[in-house]
Amino acid sequence: MELTTDVSLWALIRHAGGWLSNLRRAGQARVVESRRALRDVIVAARRTRTYLRSVDETGRTDHGEEAELSALWSELGFALQDLGLSKLAKRCDITGRYWSDPRTFDDAFIEKADIGLERMERLALELLARTT
Repeated sequence: MELTTDVSLWALIRHAGGWLSNLRRAGQARVVESRRALRDVIVAARRTRTYLRSVDETGRTDHGEEAELSALWSELGFALQDLGLSKLAKRCDITGRYWSDPRTFDDAFIEKADIGLERMERLALELLARTT
C-alpha cells in the first residue's frame, strides 16, 4: 500500500475552507464534535512533542508510549475523516502508522507526507479559531 500524499499546504487550506463553509450550515452537535477533534489534534501534537523531547534527553524509546501515540493519531484520523476533514485525517493516519513502527518510514517519505507536528497543530488552531 502506498502511503504518499501530494497535498500541498495551499490545497489543505482550500479544503479546510470548504469544510468550514459546510460546518457553518451544520448542526450544533457537529460543530462541537469538530471542535473536539481539532483540539485533540493539538493535544496529540503536544503529547508527541513531549515524548520526542524525552527521547532526545534520555536516548531511550518507549514502545508503550509509541503504541499509545499510534492509537491516538489513528483514532484522530478516523474522527476527522468522519467529519469531512479528509486531508488532515490522512496526515493523522500516516502519523498513527508511523508511530506503530517508525523504522518503516524514511526521512524523504516523512517530509513528503508533510506530517510535521508544528504544521498540524497550527492548522488545527487556525481551523478551531474559525469555528467560533
